[in-house]
Amino acid sequence: MEELKYITEPLLKWFQINKRDLPWRRTKDPYRIWVSEIMLQQTRVEAVKPYYARFLETLPTVKDLAEADEETLLKLWEGLGYYSRVRNMQKAAIQIMEEHGGEFPADHAKLLKLKGIGPYTAGAVGSIAFDLPVPAVDGNVLRVMSRITADASDISIQKTKKEWENRIYEIMPAENPGDLNQALMELGATVCLPNGIPKCESCPVRKYCEAYRRNSTMLYPVKAEKKARSQEFLNVFFCIYENQIAIGKRPSKGLLSGLWELPNCNRDIAPPAALQEMGILQGEIEPMKGQKHIFTHVEWHMDCYFVKVSEKTEAELLWITKEDAEQNYALPTAFKKIWQEGVKKIDSM
Repeated sequence: MEELKYITEPLLKWFQINKRDLPWRRTKDPYRIWVSEIMLQQTRVEAVKPYYARFLETLPTVKDLAEADEETLLKLWEGLGYYSRVRNMQKAAIQIMEEHGGEFPADHAKLLKLKGIGPYTAGAVGSIAFDLPVPAVDGNVLRVMSRITADASDISIQKTKKEWENRIYEIMPAENPGDLNQALMELGATVCLPNGIPKCESCPVRKYCEAYRRNSTMLYPVKAEKKARSQEFLNVFFCIYENQIAIGKRPSKGLLSGLWELPNCNRDIAPPAALQEMGILQGEIEPMKGQKHIFTHVEWHMDCYFVKVSEKTEAELLWITKEDAEQNYALPTAFKKIWQEGVKKIDSM
């Protein structure tokens, strides 16, 4: 613990010189910082930039987010995945409007009570926007600290994260504590890398790094092996009728809950029978290229079909034009390649 206090000064100096110029670093607005932090969860920085700009152009304030309709919200998030994050953001925005007069609470405990905001996000927003001396411990920080201390604790368990929150809290500077959080994250993202060999020659705190001293950086952090993903096998249909394409709504609970999708069924149901159940009575069925999509805990293996419908009934499917779909309806990434191939077929007909 005593040695950790020595990393603060060189790390902060390094950060001031080497930090990337990112849009969310040019503001102290807690709303904009919060949006960036939620978007950056499980998404690369470069991928987030255009989403961040578009989101804030459409919903520039907490009030705008609280009042947005669901289709607008999901369309803005389309491609980022983990749609529960943006739904929770809206719930938190409503809380802020109703409980805090539309102003982000400059209080760590109150931030933690907002929907979808856990210790990391509360620490990031609190320290960067409000200069609260609270840590923000994410995967980058856990990796950096595990290597500096050669700590073999399993970083996938909550106890380890909590212990590091407590230890980093002890070395938080009184001024600009958000800079230390960002410096640790920046070091993990650009120097103390997660995949491959870390760039120890560029590290401002390597003289204090126990893993570097032992030449054992690749042994840290320690993380329990993930359970194997389950596998699901589906038939997915790109159905057209005149100039309209069929989409359906997923159940309100479970994977991709409440989102739009291409019609699909379990693979053990024959395509003609599945289509009949969906209200598609007659049509030409043509195989398309199969697709695979990996979620956190499950893999989808999809047999895909282009269906030119000649007779249908009014069922639960929604029939819309290609333009309407692409402008107004969010389609999860799992179906994107199938959609793109189907649209190409339409354009070549």
